[in-house]
Amino acid sequence: MNKKMNLLMFSGEYDKAMAGLIIANSAREMDIDVTMFFAFWGLLLLRDPDKMTLEDKTTYEKMFSMMTPKCAEDLPLSNMNFAGLGKEMLLDMMEDDDAPRLKDFLNGARKKNVHFSCCKLSLEIMGLKKEELIPEVEIVDAKHYINNAIECNMQLFI
Repeated sequence: MNKKMNLLMFSGEYDKAMAGLIIANSAREMDIDVTMFFAFWGLLLLRDPDKMTLEDKTTYEKMFSMMTPKCAEDLPLSNMNFAGLGKEMLLDMMEDDDAPRLKDFLNGARKKNVHFSCCKLSLEIMGLKKEELIPEVEIVDAKHYINNAIECNMQLFI
């Protein structure tokens, strides 16, 4: 029987996103099927800064698009962010230890065939379009997520 893992990514914070992607990459290296379901702030991890658009968006959606992180590397820390200074300190410490950055873990998960899905309703509420996300993302509803989670050996909420 093939083992399966489901991660619900709700947070839009660098360190939490990194934890989820480290777990996803590690699970794939153990031949575990991984589905990551992104909702609300977690969607910001999937944004492609080269594909952002303000076209066909309401005023609120345009404002939201301009004020939120443009890609994974722009996400703030969950604690000790200090207007970005804390994140710079963390990135310096990671560099000193030759640790990969968040974008490296995201690209690794993409190459290892982690399944990326995102909440259709969250996408609509946040004013994002599928075209603004990385191409591997599948748009699904909450029932799809629940059915996947029921089939999995492990579920995590980050």
